[in-house]
Amino acid sequence: MRGLWGGLRGHVIVICALIGCAVGAPPASAQSSRPVTLVVPFAAGGPTDTLARILSERIAAELHTTVVVENVAGASGSIAGARVARATPDGTTITIGHWGTHVLNGAIFKLPYDVLADFEPVATIAMGTQLIVGRKSLEANTLKDMIAWLKANPGKATAGTAGAGTGAHVAGVFFKEKTGTDFQFVPYRGAGPAMIDLVAGQIDIMFDQASNSLPQYKNGAIKAFAVTSPTRLASAPDIPTVDEAGLPGLYISYWHGIWAPKNTPKDIVAKLNAAIVTVLADPAVKQRFAELGQEIPPVAQQTPAALAAFQKAETEKWWPIVKAADIKPE
Repeated sequence: MRGLWGGLRGHVIVICALIGCAVGAPPASAQSSRPVTLVVPFAAGGPTDTLARILSERIAAELHTTVVVENVAGASGSIAGARVARATPDGTTITIGHWGTHVLNGAIFKLPYDVLADFEPVATIAMGTQLIVGRKSLEANTLKDMIAWLKANPGKATAGTAGAGTGAHVAGVFFKEKTGTDFQFVPYRGAGPAMIDLVAGQIDIMFDQASNSLPQYKNGAIKAFAVTSPTRLASAPDIPTVDEAGLPGLYISYWHGIWAPKNTPKDIVAKLNAAIVTVLADPAVKQRFAELGQEIPPVAQQTPAALAAFQKAETEKWWPIVKAADIKPE
């Protein structure tokens, strides 16, 4: 019997090692959370995707789980928006978005969701701006030169966008109105693919997020004519502001945030927010964001309530402007 029990005891130990036994198992609080999917509403390689990938691994470490970045491109980010709005509100699906996806889309598209009502704000993660950039071979070297070139070639120049109704498109429409120029918009499935063609000289100009354009500008692959803010970028102080370049007041702030589906429990939103706030305080993340022309907002502006208030204010500011300009999907 003693020999039989010894053999059985050995089998029990092996089984416990394989499947885990109740006795001696780690408490639930010490176990990993369920995997999280971070939905990016544009193609891989673009500015929003870059920010998502900088954050995802570090957020995963804070949540003790895996964070999978999923690119759901198309319709200026509204396909991804619909996917997240319909997702189970349990914290396992979240999305990164910005001024275009969570403000402009609501004024331009007939959406199957509400950009304000169908999401739970989690955190504001970055405040950025746009650059007015052009292909390296463009004969213009200043913004005034570029405007003169556009006027000398009406309707012939091409401007890449991440799709109809995106920030790049809206900025281009306002630029046209302010300068009296005319050019063609070329929509892509994201700013990343559009930048590839700008570097290759297949399109002429872009009104692009600094996080997407700065690396190519610093590599000498494109020209930068102005930054759409009242102050120069610390990471590229040689690029003049629109005021300095001769187009005063063309300010466009390209901010990013994180959202969860509506009705995600408050404790889960708070847990996600805490992880993101910790990650944004990491000096390595701050440095990487700065290199991309992104400024991390103060902690007081990183709360869910702060993002909700800011998104509402941006909606109240931009919707009347967009509708007055009659900007429609192409």
